[in-house]
Amino acid sequence: MYENAWVHPTAIIEDGASIGDDASVGPYCCIGKDVVIGSNVTLKSHVVITGDTTIGANSTIFPFASLGHTPQDLKYKGEQARLEIGHDTVIREYVTAHIGTEGGGMLTKIGNDCLIMAYCHVAHDCVIGDHVVLVNGVNLSGHVTIGDRAIIGGMSVVKQFIRIGQHAMIGGFTGVDRDVIPYGIVRSDRVTTLKGLNIIGLKRFGFEIDEIKTMLEAYREMFESEESKAHFTKNIEEVRLKYIGNKNVTKIIEFIQGATKNPICTAVSAEVY
Repeated sequence: MYENAWVHPTAIIEDGASIGDDASVGPYCCIGKDVVIGSNVTLKSHVVITGDTTIGANSTIFPFASLGHTPQDLKYKGEQARLEIGHDTVIREYVTAHIGTEGGGMLTKIGNDCLIMAYCHVAHDCVIGDHVVLVNGVNLSGHVTIGDRAIIGGMSVVKQFIRIGQHAMIGGFTGVDRDVIPYGIVRSDRVTTLKGLNIIGLKRFGFEIDEIKTMLEAYREMFESEESKAHFTKNIEEVRLKYIGNKNVTKIIEFIQGATKNPICTAVSAEVY
């Protein structure tokens, strides 16, 4: 029943669904028969909630979130598992969260006062504590456990059955394949390196072979020895003088010399990519 909630005329709510007092169900939302939505919950628009799913009071779900569907687990055989989302939690655009499985306690749980940013995925049987933040694009495999007040950086991926302790911090773009202790900080030891020039792309866009050869020679001269900033700066100046009038080489040098606070990618070799 939802006599005391606001429901947009385009929303579809199946018989049996429970909508709490002062809840707001926006345009084109679809709510399944076993869904329980708490008081003062806001579904912005185009939200799909199905299965045995509970949304706690004062939570907000943004457009195109999909909650409570069956898990992406080949072992799932239709068991009546659940998804539970706590109170005061914010689910942003395009988030997916699936119900649990028999092999994982039959429950996927997101705690209270969490922020699940856009494009995150919470797989079956994950248990997320309170005040947790998943930054954009985080993907949790099945059976992951995250302690209270942990923060998972954007685009990180967490392997199945991993435990992340309370107050832990995971840096962005990290693949987490081991348990992380409470209060710990983990980040990927990633180093972005140049692998050469985009020769195939240059050919496709009509660069002449001689132009490409000249650019490759200049690239090697710039990056062949860069054991120190001073040496690299010397290389750049020598290349600038040697290739005066060459617009392609000049464009590279101007880009390097116009660098902001971000460092320029170093090169491991002058390979062709």
